[in-house]
Amino acid sequence: MDIKLRLLVSLITALFVTASLAGPFGNKKVEWSQVPEKVQQTITQHAQGGTIEKIERETKKKKIIVYEAKVRMPDGRKIEIEVEEDGTLIEIEDD
Repeated sequence: MDIKLRLLVSLITALFVTASLAGPFGNKKVEWSQVPEKVQQTITQHAQGGTIEKIERETKKKKIIVYEAKVRMPDGRKIEIEVEEDGTLIEIEDD
């Protein structure tokens, strides 16, 4: 019985620690109005008329801010556009 209780406490602790660490360094959904203008321009240029379904802001290496836009293209396929905070395109990949 003691082992089961310890295992349960360990699992619960791991769950809370994982969730708390994901906050500052994980992805955070943002609204279009919160995205810097240069990032908006890069995303719009590469979306080629597609619909932006979701935008997330992520902090990488504790100081590099990246915006990830999930876009549904006019032909139905989905892509992800990654852009640095200064508007530099990082990557476009099929989602």
